[in-house]
Amino acid sequence: MKPVKLGLLGLGTVGSGTANVLKRNSDEITRRAGRGIEIVAAAGKNLESHNCRDVTGMRLTEDAFSVVNDPEVEVVVELIGGTTLARELVLCAVDQGKHVVTANKALIALHGNEIFARAQEKGVIVAFEAAVAGGIPIIKAIREGLAGNRINWVAGIINGTGNFILTEMRDKGRDFQDVLAEAQRLGYAEADPTFDVEGIDAAHKLTILASIAFGIPLQFDRVYTEGITGITREDVAYANELGYRIKHLGIARRTEQGIELRVHPTLIPERRLIANVDGVMNAVLVSADAVGPTLYYGAGAGSEPTGSAVVADIVDVVRAMTTDPENRVPHLAFQADTLSDTTILPMEDVKTSFYLRLRVLDRPGVMADITRILASLDISIEAILQKEQDDDTTEADVILLTHEVREGNMIQAIREIEALETVKTPVIRIRLENLK
Repeated sequence: MKPVKLGLLGLGTVGSGTANVLKRNSDEITRRAGRGIEIVAAAGKNLESHNCRDVTGMRLTEDAFSVVNDPEVEVVVELIGGTTLARELVLCAVDQGKHVVTANKALIALHGNEIFARAQEKGVIVAFEAAVAGGIPIIKAIREGLAGNRINWVAGIINGTGNFILTEMRDKGRDFQDVLAEAQRLGYAEADPTFDVEGIDAAHKLTILASIAFGIPLQFDRVYTEGITGITREDVAYANELGYRIKHLGIARRTEQGIELRVHPTLIPERRLIANVDGVMNAVLVSADAVGPTLYYGAGAGSEPTGSAVVADIVDVVRAMTTDPENRVPHLAFQADTLSDTTILPMEDVKTSFYLRLRVLDRPGVMADITRILASLDISIEAILQKEQDDDTTEADVILLTHEVREGNMIQAIREIEALETVKTPVIRIRLENLK
């Protein structure tokens, strides 16, 4: 059979990695796909600065639309990022009946419903394994490997920058801003790190995971998102003393009341495997009714790790090109006409346990006032830790671990506690998950 001709959009980190993996492993890839795969055209902003080791046979251009419109190109590989131009290019390819492979999590999270509907009309595939957790094949694992299961919940460390920062804070007792500056020097964090440290990047990925896990439309706007900028080295140390580690988790959980979609810092018992995923690595823990918990670990970013996932999608597309569209694996795991309109729970109705830290005057009656407020809102305490400050101060840090409580009740409790004259600083609140 004739080789399949690819058009590559983007010659940056992931684009170059994809091209290099395709070239280096071409023999293995051909044996797996059943036919050769060749990049015949590639578009990039700066054609002199790419890291592709071999561009033989590629038509290089700065005009991405010329690649999409090239009649020789059968599959378009979108690796430019962003959501405006990328959306136009992907829809242009789909409208021409061309299959698409993308690593663009923001594009899928924000415009995936539109793109997949158009792809179904045209009978083409839009593959997106590399959009979540880099080189970890988590999309295929949930969509195909766990197809016989009812997924209970998914919890993931799905942003390497945030995980690197929290790991350094724990291991070396460093402040957030200090570690963030190092992450930027090392290239782990962008000059504007907002998407990483505020949880937006993780929310894009969680949107996709929740959709394929529960058979719901992509709903990025319903994800509760909270960053790690407020985490201090004191909280990291106290959590460690209590037997927990702080991780920036994306959590999607099915409950009787609806589906929880949330990204936030989370205390996890240190004995859990996912609590020991450090540095820039990613991991996704999936709980399903038949198989139980399964953990997927690996590089969540990088040139060739992400390129590996892109190439795997390309191989899948090539294998499926001659099959009836009705017999292909659905984009979002469930048949398009069976996606559910299950309620997404408002954050105030979500139930979790909490870690609370507050600085109080060290005198009789203070704890009685705090516990009275908590009890009035049906919040029970699991553990209390009091840390005296320097000898010349009359204040103490109090750390509380609570049992599971409705978020709205905790917000009200914190409001009342902060109004006490004996409480000297705002209450630090971090959610706690056992992930059993």
